[in-house]
Amino acid sequence: MLTAVLASIPSPSSGEIKLGPLQLRAYGLMIALGVLAAVWLAGRRLEARGVGTREDMSYVALWAVPAGVIGSRLYHVATDWRRYEGHWLNAFKIWEGGLGIWGGIGLGVVVGIWAAMRRGIPLQGGLSAITPALPLAQAIGRWGNWWNQELFGRPTDLPWALEVSPGKAIAAGYPAGTTFHPTFLYESLWCLFLCGALIWIDKRFKPKGTELFAMYVAGYTLVRFWIERLRVDPATILWGWRINEVVSLVVGGLAILYLIVSMTRHRDDTVAVQDESVSEPISPADVAHVARLARLELTAAEIERYTEQLGTVIEHFHDIDELDLADVVPMYQPLPLQNVFRDDVVGPTLDRDEVLAAAPDAEGGRFRVPPILGEAP
Repeated sequence: MLTAVLASIPSPSSGEIKLGPLQLRAYGLMIALGVLAAVWLAGRRLEARGVGTREDMSYVALWAVPAGVIGSRLYHVATDWRRYEGHWLNAFKIWEGGLGIWGGIGLGVVVGIWAAMRRGIPLQGGLSAITPALPLAQAIGRWGNWWNQELFGRPTDLPWALEVSPGKAIAAGYPAGTTFHPTFLYESLWCLFLCGALIWIDKRFKPKGTELFAMYVAGYTLVRFWIERLRVDPATILWGWRINEVVSLVVGGLAILYLIVSMTRHRDDTVAVQDESVSEPISPADVAHVARLARLELTAAEIERYTEQLGTVIEHFHDIDELDLADVVPMYQPLPLQNVFRDDVVGPTLDRDEVLAAAPDAEGGRFRVPPILGEAP
């Protein structure tokens, strides 16, 4: 019954989508939709983690996406150069297909990190936010191969086998009417699963951004190697293997090696990290970054003033933490502080002079009290 319902997956008769007078290349449209979905997801994750905004992500994408497309095309042409020998101008016809994922990830991520650093986005937080968006873009973009009837696998008569035009089947070396493995669908579904898995892993285990990125690389190469074994399109052969099989093994192996080294390396405990973070001074860049997240426009003078004030507050609480108050008699706070919402609730406040008098003599010179404490209205 399943075979009767799913006889095969038909391919589009044309690689173009017509919207009235507008004619779009479906391959490019799928890539554009994948990019939009990735920017949307990454922007939401940046804001949720407090390391950036959607505007920051749009800025990063403005640099990373063109770099990724250029890198993808360069990788494809470099590894499949015989296809363009004598017809080098065809190398610029991206709409006809031919983007190598490793070139896109390599150059796109490098340029994206550079752009993110220019916006003050930290490396680890930025990678954690952006990594799940990469397989999401791939899951959508892979449907461009369906529109172009390309990169399909070996012949099969499975219910979900892919139909292609007679010309495509004959060009692949098979009789007209042959159906094939829909490798684009396999990769698309796996990337969609990988996107969800990375989001769950990040939420559940909170790995470093570089570790999450390595998990993505390892997870993708695992299935990509299998898909390359299925494909029948011509490819450069290296040591008896398709070149993308070799690249998948090498890149995936390096990702797994990094994960092993990173996860077994000694890490500071949480208390030490917290103590270190308290002692670190506040910089103007930190204040400017927080202001941008809060969508505040501060002048240089305001940033400098707030930096100084926050530094004083942090020093104050650091000094309190170092005090030895074991022998200090608990004091009652003499001035009443009336609750502004309820007239029947009165609570105590602090008196500045009594706080100073109660501080240990040995620490008296280092103990600072904010001037607002104890000031009656």
